[in-house]
Amino acid sequence: MFQSNLLSGKKILITGGATGLGKSMGRRFLELGASLCICGRREQVLNEAAQELRAATGGTVKTYVCDVRDAERVEAMIEAIWHDGPLDVLVNNAAGNFISRTEDLSTHAFEAVIGIVLMGSIHATMACGRRWLKERRKANVLNISATYAQLGTGYVVPSAVAKAGVLAMTRSLAVEWGRKGIRFNAVAPGAIPTEGAFSRLLPTKELEEGAKKRNPLGRFGTHEEFENLAAFLISDQSEFINGEFITMDGGALLQGAGSFNAMGDMLTDEQWKAIKPKKN
Repeated sequence: MFQSNLLSGKKILITGGATGLGKSMGRRFLELGASLCICGRREQVLNEAAQELRAATGGTVKTYVCDVRDAERVEAMIEAIWHDGPLDVLVNNAAGNFISRTEDLSTHAFEAVIGIVLMGSIHATMACGRRWLKERRKANVLNISATYAQLGTGYVVPSAVAKAGVLAMTRSLAVEWGRKGIRFNAVAPGAIPTEGAFSRLLPTKELEEGAKKRNPLGRFGTHEEFENLAAFLISDQSEFINGEFITMDGGALLQGAGSFNAMGDMLTDEQWKAIKPKKN
């Protein structure tokens, strides 16, 4: 089904699209005929990613410096994007997360993660959604979730709270706006190696190998597997899929709820201190 014109004519925004899985999705969407917008907080990283994506695919990539936690800046970004033509697809991918004992977290730590993941997704969805509804335009929102969004997990509680909220929004708006032609789905990837996430969430080789061994398939997922699933869900080939939460983790969630619950038994006090997130 992955023909070169699968996403032809679709204009897509990926928040946090300059790194990790966001950049991988962008590359695949461009290969399949889409035009791409990516946003993030760091202009240099955005420009480097855009140059890399253009060189690899020959596609159209536009960049927008934006902190999705700021509703006014998100609104201004979406207005600028709409000036050149409306979006067809929004991918809420921007995220923040780190391993920590919950009692060690400050209020700021909660606010930072919830601000990016939950409020950022709300800001972008509402800015696009109001325009789509006003214009009576069909559209598609894909939210990048986490396997623990439904069941929760220890040691990444701010992320678990935020991802659960995004999942609730996905399912709620799938019903409310689905009748207006706007589809919502969420993908929950399991462990897929990325430079940023792995350094924060599996900060030692022992933790990384342990996570791999606990997976029923005995391995991590790949970027190719994830980006192909995302491409299918935003394509016209999946128009009757709406309000779904699709887990792509090799069966790890079925093997044991709570992706990080084992941390309590695996790490010593000294190790907790060593991986404690540094203040900005």
